[in-house]
Amino acid sequence: MTQRLVIANWKMNGDLAFVEALASSLPSLANVQTVIAPPAVYALRLAELAQEVFKVGLQDVGRHESGAHTGEVSAAMARDLGASVVLVGHSERRSEHAEDDAAVAAKCEQITAAELMPVICVGETLAERESGKAIDRVRAQVMAQKQCLRNAKEVAIAYEPIWAIGTGKSATATEAVQMHQAIRGALEEVAPLAAPEIRILYGGSVNAENAPELFAYSDIQGVLVGGASLDTEQFAAIIRAAAN
Repeated sequence: MTQRLVIANWKMNGDLAFVEALASSLPSLANVQTVIAPPAVYALRLAELAQEVFKVGLQDVGRHESGAHTGEVSAAMARDLGASVVLVGHSERRSEHAEDDAAVAAKCEQITAAELMPVICVGETLAERESGKAIDRVRAQVMAQKQCLRNAKEVAIAYEPIWAIGTGKSATATEAVQMHQAIRGALEEVAPLAAPEIRILYGGSVNAENAPELFAYSDIQGVLVGGASLDTEQFAAIIRAAAN
């Protein structure tokens, strides 16, 4: 794992003007792999502008290969747009669209079949953390994706404590490292051959201020950035922090 991975998740934000502005503002650093995951309608334009500085990702794909599924985008379509990475199982998909581990597994199968890299999102609620169930909950989410973890050519895990997403709160570095170590243990159990090459990212109110502290720990191999990725200067600073 020579490159740290920095992923921007724009969620339902951005426009063509922002696409153009961001594409021209990102640093290109040899030891950092940068991925931009915009709303799907902007993926093609971003791919045209990438120039090997960053890769393009999608925030989600459908669980079917094709067919009568209005509003869905398939993994193969994502590849045609120029995407190489797909987020799957983000907490907002799990909560707003009732996606369970079985749905995440079905999507992972499609992503892997299209030879794209799945980034599997896992995390616990505040109630689960306060009741001491955080590690068990996250381990269960990881282990539910054992087929994807074993079969994907390249895959990453993004740990996002749900209580820290978009709240301005962030897990402490100690809390993040503890969970990353638990995730690493789960990976070694379910996918021992692949585990050493699987990068584990932290997400949850990552910004230019806390990124250097997070990257001080070898257990954190990257970050999944939400709101701060919509600020071109701040996102560039996060990429530079990953390079140090």
